[in-house]
Amino acid sequence: LQTRMQSLRPEPAARYRNVLEALWRIARTEGLWRPMRGMNITATGAGPAHALYFACYEKLKKTLSDVIHAGGNSHVANGAAGCVATLLHDAAMNPAEVVKQRMQMYNSPYQRVTDCVRAVWHNEGAGAFYRSYTTQLTMNIPFQAIHFMTYEFLQEQLNPHRQYNPGSHVVSGACAGAVAAAATTPLDVCKTLLNTQESLALSSNISGHITGMANAFRTVYQVGGVTAYFRGVQARVIYQMPSTAIAWSVYEFFKYILTKRQEERRAGK
Repeated sequence: LQTRMQSLRPEPAARYRNVLEALWRIARTEGLWRPMRGMNITATGAGPAHALYFACYEKLKKTLSDVIHAGGNSHVANGAAGCVATLLHDAAMNPAEVVKQRMQMYNSPYQRVTDCVRAVWHNEGAGAFYRSYTTQLTMNIPFQAIHFMTYEFLQEQLNPHRQYNPGSHVVSGACAGAVAAAATTPLDVCKTLLNTQESLALSSNISGHITGMANAFRTVYQVGGVTAYFRGVQARVIYQMPSTAIAWSVYEFFKYILTKRQEERRAGK
């Protein structure tokens, strides 16, 4: 839904007024499972990407916190650790994001992930899988900085003793995702344009591939004005809230289990 609603010049059959209408029309006209297109490539990339993401975040958060505010929590350390972790996460996830979004576009010619990968590689080269990487980082670095700082701040308010508390992890994760998603929507619109290379109307005077964040920003403004930067903001927030809530609650659960086992082993010795 997010990919479709961020389209700058959608075909008449793919113009939606809101998220519910988009979901209903896609399911009714293109099949019940059409909104799930691209799920397999996303799942494939998400495993290694999130492993790098949380491992890097935990290590850097502890190291930087000890330097900046020994024995305490530092929002600067949290934000910086989130930024560095994003570099590794996006390097693993960006190719999957390109394939996913191309498969999600209206009238996408790709039925399988392998078809899309081969076509992009053959027609545009390997660089196409990382065409939006700098824009992705430009979006995700502030997104993750806001995300982690908001999450850690809310944890201080809702769970000051930092114990395993599923409710606080879900609420903090959802709120952090919503705030960060809304703030970075303009960058996400530009990233979607770079990934999909959407065919624009001739009146926009755009020729060839759209490359680079500056080019994407200009194109978005030329086609839709300032309001175009916030296309799909509702879908983006609705997507990010459960996504970040699930990610944090699952992460905190396994962190709790693994930490508890380590403590039991130490006690047994």
